[in-house]
Amino acid sequence: MSPTTLPAGLEHGHVTFLGAGPGDPGLLTLRAVEALANADVLVAEHEVLDVVRKHTRTGVAEVHTDTGPDGDAAPGTGTPQLAVVDGASTTAGSPAVRDAAHLVMEAARSGRRVVRAVSGDPGLDAYATEEMLACAAAGVPFEVVPGVAAAVGVPAYAGVPLRDAQGTDVRFVDARTASDRCWTEVGASDGTVVVSTTLDAVGAAAGELVSAGRKPDTPLTVTVAGTTTRQRTWSATLGTIAQTLKQAKVLPSPEGGRPVIAVVGERSATAQRDQLSWFESKPLFGWRVLVPRTKEQAASLSDQLRSYGAVPHEVPTIAVEPPRTPQQMERAVKGLVTGRYEWIAFTSVNAVKAVREKFEEYGLDARAFAGIKVAAVGEQTAKALIAFGVKPDLVPSGEQSAAGLLEDWPPYDPVFDPIDRVFLPRADIATETLVAGLIELGWEVDDVTAYRTVRASPPPAETREAIKGGGFDAVLFTSSSTVRNLVGIAGKPHNVTVIACIGPATAKTAEEHGLRVDVMAPEPSVHKLAEALADFGMRRRAAALEAGDAVTRPSERRPGARRRRSTT
Repeated sequence: MSPTTLPAGLEHGHVTFLGAGPGDPGLLTLRAVEALANADVLVAEHEVLDVVRKHTRTGVAEVHTDTGPDGDAAPGTGTPQLAVVDGASTTAGSPAVRDAAHLVMEAARSGRRVVRAVSGDPGLDAYATEEMLACAAAGVPFEVVPGVAAAVGVPAYAGVPLRDAQGTDVRFVDARTASDRCWTEVGASDGTVVVSTTLDAVGAAAGELVSAGRKPDTPLTVTVAGTTTRQRTWSATLGTIAQTLKQAKVLPSPEGGRPVIAVVGERSATAQRDQLSWFESKPLFGWRVLVPRTKEQAASLSDQLRSYGAVPHEVPTIAVEPPRTPQQMERAVKGLVTGRYEWIAFTSVNAVKAVREKFEEYGLDARAFAGIKVAAVGEQTAKALIAFGVKPDLVPSGEQSAAGLLEDWPPYDPVFDPIDRVFLPRADIATETLVAGLIELGWEVDDVTAYRTVRASPPPAETREAIKGGGFDAVLFTSSSTVRNLVGIAGKPHNVTVIACIGPATAKTAEEHGLRVDVMAPEPSVHKLAEALADFGMRRRAAALEAGDAVTRPSERRPGARRRRSTT
């Protein structure tokens, strides 16, 4: 059944009301991902569009909320204004602004699967409820995929439990629509109160609770941008929260109208957050980390950095292009099939990719490696080969480099080796260390340019300014060429930025460019490099807490503050 073909009885289309959660893309449910993958039309609030869009099919029509000139509208208030963005339309001009319910109904009546994505949970969204009623009245079938509500998810990410073993009563209040009666009821309770409000109205909500009977010294926490790497939580009391936010220079601010979750009661006490704040205490929480690698190479590294709480920013510094004269590569690949080689040695993921592309061009697959010994330098190169269907026979047991490979490479033995030739596909700028070492061991080497590495185009002006102006907290250099190319296309990182290098050679190049190296991987692996940076961040955080200082990111240092050299 094709994505746009509906079973009998669903010719009027179908609507899925989907909760996108409070902000963390990882909180989408499996059912939500499945519904998005089958959607023909996506109708999404602006703040959740980036969370859900990545799970839709290519070409899905998008409809998202227009925040307007005054910023994000608070959920459940005002009239949702929607900008139609139809990827299948070729009509020029500005998007039309239309009513959400009308757009949902119109798309469903045309026989399409519609996903209506809202922040948090659909059951707590007043407009989603109205749209469900409209579907029911029109006979349009619909379903509801629950999401993690902000009032529950945000406290969990802030390390604030809502209930204890004694079964504490929990009340939920939306301060933007709460009546006087509602405030009176929660004020008379001694349980936990979870208040959905805005940053500029926290003080007023606290005042309402005090007026309703809560003691001014009742603890509370206030969390903004919950479940995202921009999350920040303040602990205070009902009587002091306004002053706490003022001292933190939170109010007044252009972001004063941003939604926040406040938790009032003993469960929000600071002592408990010290033990349970698992999210904001991640070693690189909120750090903007520059990853100057090719996009394909940066993906797994970026995922690892996210697990430490960082916000990776990938900037390609190297572009990979085919060799100017492909004939040498073509002859070598044909030689693999005809039995010309005893060994093939891969020193990079790009070399694996280049050979694989040639194989596919000739209609070959991994079976063409039968009878040939395969060597690989580095865990990522080995993984690329395994993904191709080839298990390496030799991976360096020590240093993952050409020198490390030569340490383990067997010398040529005319008795046991029927063929004395090695195929070495590599970059046009590769060093001659491996070739010379193999020749010394008695092997003949076909040193073939499989791909060219060229300097990538400069990143956007905003990124270049952030690099030179201290907008990044750290930068990971995974080779000497990434150092040279980043400085060449974007400029030298600011002196507050933590510099992390994969090994001594890369560190030396960084220092030659006037950079101060803070972190070096214990072994030449991108994942060990990320671990080393996380360890640096964890020790930096521990030192600040031990000294009684606020935990800040490197980019938040005061102008003129000198950075201490790490002992890593």
